[in-house]
Amino acid sequence: MAVTRTFAAGPEQFFQQIDNIIKSHSLRGSESLCKLLQYLAKQALYHPEAPLKEYQIATEVYGRSTDFDPQSDSTIRVQAGRLRLKLAEYYAGEGTADPIVVRIPKGSYHLVFEARAVEAQAPGQNAGPREMPRGMVVEVVPARWRIAVVVLLVGLIAALMVLGGVLGSRNLREPGVAVPSAARSGGALAVFWRPFTAGEEEPWVIFSNAAFVGRPETGMRYYNSRQDSKSTVYDHYTGVGEVLAIHALDDAFGTLGRKVRVKRGSLFTLDDVKNNNLIFVGSPSENLSLLDIPNTQEFVFQRMASGPREGDLAIVSKHPKAGEAGIYLASPSNALLTEDYAVVGLVPGNGSQYVMILAGTTTFGTQGAVEFVCRQESVEKLVREIPEASGGGMRPFDALLRVKITRGVPVGTELVAVRAR
Repeated sequence: MAVTRTFAAGPEQFFQQIDNIIKSHSLRGSESLCKLLQYLAKQALYHPEAPLKEYQIATEVYGRSTDFDPQSDSTIRVQAGRLRLKLAEYYAGEGTADPIVVRIPKGSYHLVFEARAVEAQAPGQNAGPREMPRGMVVEVVPARWRIAVVVLLVGLIAALMVLGGVLGSRNLREPGVAVPSAARSGGALAVFWRPFTAGEEEPWVIFSNAAFVGRPETGMRYYNSRQDSKSTVYDHYTGVGEVLAIHALDDAFGTLGRKVRVKRGSLFTLDDVKNNNLIFVGSPSENLSLLDIPNTQEFVFQRMASGPREGDLAIVSKHPKAGEAGIYLASPSNALLTEDYAVVGLVPGNGSQYVMILAGTTTFGTQGAVEFVCRQESVEKLVREIPEASGGGMRPFDALLRVKITRGVPVGTELVAVRAR
């Protein structure tokens, strides 16, 4: 349902709430997210039972062609994720007192409208009835439905008890039958991230935050140690791709029942390597802490030393195979960014620990790489290319990805090459 069972009102009140959000500071200037929010609101209120798919949103909201493929183009998933963050930002600030809460549940594109929970009354205060906005009504569930629900719940519990008994007896009769580890742990995504979820400690996600001198309002550039030794250094900036990448990682680990800890690269120390699994988000050009730890071997980041792309960051293949290029570069800096390349690498850390490197030559390449390893269908492609380790699980590897970019959004990522160690 688009509207919670205990909260019904005329569409004008819900659309007024949508209008309030669109005019807020959180969504100001974000035309694409405003269009998406308006569309989802209309679908939720006028067609609450109709299925809502990525293809429909892409063609009707963003004008994509009829050959749009949601499997290879993540635009809608990315936009929905951004909208969820903006809604959370709005209700944490400007909308903190709004009577109607709008949210998009994870795994769905159907907008949900909810009444804000009533805060507890202080002792001694008269807990009078809550004044609902004009036009709102509280639905009363008929007694016969409550009885039916109770009967169904009792029946369900009884069925589960019988099923448990059957499965228990089967396990006693068949002690030699083993459940495949991949099925037991949740498929390729769980297999891929098992080095980081098997231990008790939550892994650290280290995201890049380059050092700058100057200020945005007066001119800002990368810090150069040879000429800026006496300048004030600012290291509290990071790319939009890294921000969305951390959100994707947090979401993926949440589906695996785990959490991650987050730290910016400038605060990283070698003590963090000793007893922790680490996930680095961002290239060595900005995540300088990568220079102090084991790194990828087959695909490495290097600045172009000469030629028309001199100074640009490239990914170099140390041992290219037949048909593979030796150097991979993003779109030129003086042209529209439509393509980038990224590295995904699993390398041994300290002792039994592991290090995962997720890095593009630009912030959007980094975002594309992280989203690639956070989706079940794309991770399956990568896992199939890597032979299983002798004890099961993932072997260390280096992988190269090509990321397609449209208007600053990674819309498709493909596997270019894989090297297992």
